[in-house]
Amino acid sequence: MSQQGYVAAPPYSQAQAGMGGYSAGFGNPPPQSHYGAYGSPPQGYSAPPTGVLKPPASSSSGMPPPPVSSQYGANIQQNGAHPHSFPPPVASAPSMSPYGQPPQSAFYSMAQAPPPTQQLTNQMSAMNIGGYGQRPMQVPQSPSSSAAPQQYHTSPPPAMGHPPLSPPGQQLSSFGSPPPMATMGSVAAPPMGMSGPPGPGVHQPPLGPQGYPQQPGSPISGPYGAQMAGPQMAGPQMAGPQSGAFPGGFPGGPAQMAGPPQKKLDPDSIPSTTHVIEDDQAKRGGQVYVTNIRGQVPPLVTTDFTVQDQGNASPRFMRCTTYSFPSTADLAKQCKVPLAAIIKPFATVPKNETPLYIVNHGETGPIRCNRCKAYMCPYMQFMDGGRRYQCGFCSCVNEVPVQYFQHLDHMGRRMDLYERPELSLGSYEFIATLDYCKNNKPPNPPAYIFMIDVSYNNIKSGLVKLICEELKTLLDRLPKEEGAETSPIKVGFVTYNKILHFYNVKSALAQPQMMVVSDVAEMFVPLLDGFLVNFQESRAVVNNLLDQIPDMFADTNESETVFAPVIQAGVEALKAAECSGKLFIFHSSIPTAEAPGKLKNRDDRKLVGTEKEKTLFQPLRGVYEQLTKDCVAQGCCVDLFLFPNQYVDIATVGDVPSHTGGSIYKYSNFQVEVNGQQFVSDLRRDVEKSIGFDAIMRVRTGTGFRATDFFGAVYMNNTTDVEMAAVDCDKAVTVEFKHDDTLSEESGAVMQCALLYTTIGGQRRLRIHNLSLNCSSQLSELYKSCETDALINFFAKSAYRAMLNQPLKTVREILVNQTAHMLACYRKNCASPSAASQLILPDAMKVFPVYMNSLLKTPTLVGSTELSTDDRVFHRLLVNAMGVEETQVLLYPRLIPLHTMDVSSDAIPAPVRCSEERLSESGIFLLENGLSMFLWLGQACPPDLIQNLFNVPSLGHLSSEGTESFFLEGLLRNQKFSDLLIIF
Repeated sequence: MSQQGYVAAPPYSQAQAGMGGYSAGFGNPPPQSHYGAYGSPPQGYSAPPTGVLKPPASSSSGMPPPPVSSQYGANIQQNGAHPHSFPPPVASAPSMSPYGQPPQSAFYSMAQAPPPTQQLTNQMSAMNIGGYGQRPMQVPQSPSSSAAPQQYHTSPPPAMGHPPLSPPGQQLSSFGSPPPMATMGSVAAPPMGMSGPPGPGVHQPPLGPQGYPQQPGSPISGPYGAQMAGPQMAGPQMAGPQSGAFPGGFPGGPAQMAGPPQKKLDPDSIPSTTHVIEDDQAKRGGQVYVTNIRGQVPPLVTTDFTVQDQGNASPRFMRCTTYSFPSTADLAKQCKVPLAAIIKPFATVPKNETPLYIVNHGETGPIRCNRCKAYMCPYMQFMDGGRRYQCGFCSCVNEVPVQYFQHLDHMGRRMDLYERPELSLGSYEFIATLDYCKNNKPPNPPAYIFMIDVSYNNIKSGLVKLICEELKTLLDRLPKEEGAETSPIKVGFVTYNKILHFYNVKSALAQPQMMVVSDVAEMFVPLLDGFLVNFQESRAVVNNLLDQIPDMFADTNESETVFAPVIQAGVEALKAAECSGKLFIFHSSIPTAEAPGKLKNRDDRKLVGTEKEKTLFQPLRGVYEQLTKDCVAQGCCVDLFLFPNQYVDIATVGDVPSHTGGSIYKYSNFQVEVNGQQFVSDLRRDVEKSIGFDAIMRVRTGTGFRATDFFGAVYMNNTTDVEMAAVDCDKAVTVEFKHDDTLSEESGAVMQCALLYTTIGGQRRLRIHNLSLNCSSQLSELYKSCETDALINFFAKSAYRAMLNQPLKTVREILVNQTAHMLACYRKNCASPSAASQLILPDAMKVFPVYMNSLLKTPTLVGSTELSTDDRVFHRLLVNAMGVEETQVLLYPRLIPLHTMDVSSDAIPAPVRCSEERLSESGIFLLENGLSMFLWLGQACPPDLIQNLFNVPSLGHLSSEGTESFFLEGLLRNQKFSDLLIIF
């Protein structure tokens, strides 16, 4: 299929052997193989099997395939002419074979020019993919331009957006770059050579190895200090060529070419992430997305749309890296596009969409396949007059239970098809029988235990008093079943420093009673009756306790704390009550008191950049590993609120929350006046959000592929069962799939996520999500169906896991090389022939390099001693549990020009590209990434704007006290920012 491509040329439009016409033999293996999966041995690059990619395949929906005149077409769009500024270098070796013919010699082709994958890697190095934070805290400048955006001549289907790429030099300290999109074909960009149309931008000399200006034509240092022959590529998102990005210069290129200075691209002519989002919103926003078509690509996560479930799960619950799986393992290995699904089983359903139906089959329980145990779903095919059905996953033929029998219509469908959610919808719930309960007994409602660190720092900062005051009102808003008046959740309270204090708050008492456990080595709960109570019944006693706690410890001088015994106490309390639940732990310092789980400061900045850097991210095992197992077995989720003033070893203390479905919040150098509102907001949402307890998830697939790896805040006791002490509406699990046989293009690929959990009311349920995808033997279909947001979510989580066992340098190289390999495979197999010097990106992945650039600049992967170890670990644990929506905005923050806001409208101003050149001296910009917000004020801000926002006459009157709270309150009063505001 002929597709247009995103095209970029290197400086001076110099031709390169081995690209474009592939005259150097694309299929030959590179001298070094970089494309092995994390932890696996390197693998050589193999040529695609003959005859696999070319023939068209019939559509899965029964429609005829699109017309294909030839594999390549001549309709590639380029912006401007692209003649060579210099005559091509004279080849010193025999002429190379034309494209499509085998090279004369594999050895000769490898020696003559770098492998195409490596050449594409070289091109990507100019995009600063691999610059690994040489200047992590600086925002490089980009040239400004008033040129109109380039029109791209593609015909995206309605199911896909039309993305652009973000501007050159996109780089934001701890944030990153761009988001998703999905569109058809690829996009042509203006050539970057000297002969292209002159850009209106201001010329900047490229940056040298250490960020200093580099003179045009001067040699550029290679990864190990050697000079790389030839100038660097100037691709999109280029912040200046930098050395040390990754191995691979231009082995066959001229050493130093003299010539006029390189001209920069007009950033407005490059596809932009913000334009991608806006285009998708314009095309698909406000529409109803119907899930009755197999393998259709959903709108972007940033688009406002409504889902109508008609047989496949909503993209709010399941998103995939590609919606057209390759039909064979060889094809998957060739393209290197990861096959994965990001599953958020408890995702919030908007009020304008139908909530999940609940199916009750009584004592017999849900209908399941006898062989693979898949649950009844729309993919089951009924036969023999409705007496039997064939499983859509394993093809086993099962007998229909007598009580479930129904006649078939003339189309072979059950007469009650639309009366049964499990036969017509992609997502629904079954009420589980006692067979699905522990010890065949119905579970008790869960409990929430609040465990407060009352050491010196927390008392002095006012944190303890703030927590107690907030709990008085927050306990009235505990989650409850729909339609219920009160919450069945029981609550308990513990305070601790070196010892633990338990409180009896039984409703019959006039005053709360404290019971102290000083033997923390053998933790036990000193009371059963009166520790976990119903808040409505014991309201007076609980409020009395919350009033007394700050005063009881007001004069404390104790600064040492314990940690592991605190979690152990919570687990023992839930065991005694025979229920699951959640621990809310408010902790401030590294546990140094003599007790199990005592920790020492192991923060050594000298390890950064060395082979041992990975040890900084590895948790200490032993006590904490056993605690994790105990928590998961009991259904005890741990939410950790940290208030550190120095290193607290988040890698270890955060290990239990990150494996029990819990959350971690961090407020460094906490001050009530500065961080209090943010903390209270986080605590409220954490307590109130929908949640399920004691959960086990299994992902079943059709024949030909299987789930092989799982990433998230989960615990894996075996290779198939994903165990979570709790799962809430924010937690996502990323599942990777691998082939074990050939997939059928006719039947496609089907998967089913089954989550067994306990509700707030103590009922055992099964939540089912089903999804069907296309399968194709044509790589063009796979690339066309990719979703960049989901891809970067997978790459982030897989890289963050790999860094526990491999050096960061290796992890970064794998990311860069796999990205280059994916794009090289697209160029060879899907794109039209083009100049050898041009970089071509799939249209559905044209902002993917910006995402990857962002990922490489995240705090976790930037090997910088300026960043604290705890901050890097915290970011790693945070991303590990994120869904697609969260990683999208985290990697490409929103930059909102507040000065353009229409106060009479409810609309938030459209975000602009996230680059320094978009900032104006007369403007006010709000930057937010879902975790933090920053306000940028231009020196020439109009006084009336300053007056309205901060209640001061000018910028000179601004101070750090008072003004930010005034601005924050103004934003909170404005409904248009209610969903946006998280922290200031």
